[in-house]
Amino acid sequence: MTRTVGRFAPSPTGPLHAGSLVAALASWLDARARGGQWLIRMEDVDTPRCLAGMGEFILQQLSLCGLSSDGPVVWQSQRTAIYQQALDSLIASGQAYPCACSRKDIEAAQSHERLRHGELIYPGTCRAGLQDKPGRAWRLRTDKFIRNKPLGSTSQAIQAPYLIANKSLLWTDRRLGQQQQDVELEVGDFVLKRADACFAYQLAVVVDDAAQGITDVVRGEDLADNTARQIWLQQCLGLPSPRTLHTPLVLGPNCEKLSKQNGAAPLNTQNPQAALSAAAHTLGLHAQSTPISEALNAWTQEWRTLWP
Repeated sequence: MTRTVGRFAPSPTGPLHAGSLVAALASWLDARARGGQWLIRMEDVDTPRCLAGMGEFILQQLSLCGLSSDGPVVWQSQRTAIYQQALDSLIASGQAYPCACSRKDIEAAQSHERLRHGELIYPGTCRAGLQDKPGRAWRLRTDKFIRNKPLGSTSQAIQAPYLIANKSLLWTDRRLGQQQQDVELEVGDFVLKRADACFAYQLAVVVDDAAQGITDVVRGEDLADNTARQIWLQQCLGLPSPRTLHTPLVLGPNCEKLSKQNGAAPLNTQNPQAALSAAAHTLGLHAQSTPISEALNAWTQEWRTLWP
C-alpha cells in the first residue's frame, strides 16, 4: 500500500490568513490521519509577486499553530532548471509550442459563450506556427495527448481514477464527487512559461508533486478548477495523478472568498488556538478547548472518521 504524502503549498505574496489556515490544517490532518508525511512547499516561482522574507514568516505562522514540515521545505524559485527540463520534453514531443498572442489578441478572439469564470479561453491561434511573429510564451496543446516518458525518477504516487470520454476528463474528488471538464473547450491551450520567463503555476505544481511523491492534494475549493489541467499535464509528462480533496472556503463579509488580493486580514498567531479552532469549525470538526497538540490529535481522529 502506498504511503500517504500530503503537502501545503502557499505563495509568499503575503501572510497566511484564515482561509489559508483551513487548507493547511486540512492537508496536515489528512496526512496524519493516514499515518503519512506532510510537506511544505513555497510556491515562489512567480518571483515578481513574492515578498522578501515572507516565506520564512509563513513558516513561523504555521509553526506557532503546531504545523511543521516533515521534510525540507522546497522553494520553487530554486527549481527552474527542472521546470525547463519538463518544458523541453514537451517541446521535443510536439506537445508544447511558442505563442505570440498578447492578452488583447486573445480578448479579440473571444465570444460570449466561450467566457469561463471571467477568464480568457485560448483559441489555439499559434498552434500552426507563429507566422513570423516573436514568441512570447509557451503553451500546452489540449487537443490530444502525446505521452512522454516520466521526467526523472518519481515515487509511486497512486493513480487517481479518471476517464477520458468525448474529449472530457472525468475524475472524482473526495469531497466534491464526480467532476468533468473538456480542457480544450473550457480552458484552451494553457501557458507553461510566461512572456516574462516565469514558469506557470500549472507546470511547476505538477513537476513538484511528482518529485515529492505527493499522493493526496488537499486544498481550497477555489483551486478545484485547476485539477483537469493538472491531470492533462501529468499524462503528457508520464507522471502520476494524486487524489484530490477540495475544502470549503472561508468567506468574507461580502460573501467572497478571503484572499490576499481582496485584503484578507493576516492570521492572528497571538492566539493560535483560536485560529485553529475557527479553521476546524470550517472543516466540520468539533470544538476543542485543550492545548494545541491535544486538539490536533483529537481532530486527527475525527478526520479519520470523516474522510477514511
